[in-house]
Amino acid sequence: MQAQGKRIAFAPTMGALHAGHVSLIRIGLEKADVAASSIFVNPTQFAAHEDLGTYPRSEDSDLQKLAEAGCAFCYCPTVTEMYPPGDSTRIQVKDLAHILEGEVRPHFFEGVASVVSRLFLHIGPDVAVFGEKDFQQLLVIKRMVQDLGFPIEIVGGPTLRETDGLAMSSRNAYLDKEERARAPGLARVMRETAELLAGGAGIRAATDRAKAEIMAAGFTSVDYVEARRADTLAPFGLESAPVGASGRLLVAARLGKTRMIDNMGFVRRA
Repeated sequence: MQAQGKRIAFAPTMGALHAGHVSLIRIGLEKADVAASSIFVNPTQFAAHEDLGTYPRSEDSDLQKLAEAGCAFCYCPTVTEMYPPGDSTRIQVKDLAHILEGEVRPHFFEGVASVVSRLFLHIGPDVAVFGEKDFQQLLVIKRMVQDLGFPIEIVGGPTLRETDGLAMSSRNAYLDKEERARAPGLARVMRETAELLAGGAGIRAATDRAKAEIMAAGFTSVDYVEARRADTLAPFGLESAPVGASGRLLVAARLGKTRMIDNMGFVRRA
């Protein structure tokens, strides 16, 4: 299609699509002439104890949602098409991929970088759109694209939320009725904490309070609550964020058997 002078926007997915995925297609169409997507549940980003075998799959309805959103084509490769027999090549993004989510899931970003780079080579897009729901992943991909010289513009799409504030996620399907009622507590605590940080609250005090509030909301455990610089995810290194600084609050917690992640931006007010 590039030969016809048309720009391609690409939004890769693992399927089980919701409105957040569909919004990435619409953003792509604002940035390019043609929107493309992919559905591939990537085995290299799952550890042996994780949910590769039970990850939600609904390819027929996913393809319908993509078509209705204006997606021109969807790439649905097999595992052997993505990882040929004897495959031994992986991509690591140092530093950024080994903090926060990378500490809890040390295999994860190597799998993400490896599959996304291959999808880019197979599709050849001009623009690629990724949801800010996975904010650290978005920054890892931006770093990989810059370092490897992919001629692709990386665009972040805002996190879409349910009416009660819960960030849309394919894994929300794992929540039972009682857990679903508790789940919005994560976003509530995150909003309150981001507001405290924007007002100049101490970072350690605010994040410790958030951890306690998440547990009080009925969550099983908290992997992390961290306030970091929005551009690099580096710690602020100060008691509170400096005036005018852009930050990102990142949270990961477990509710029953479901692991949930979320994040929210904030700017320190004067």
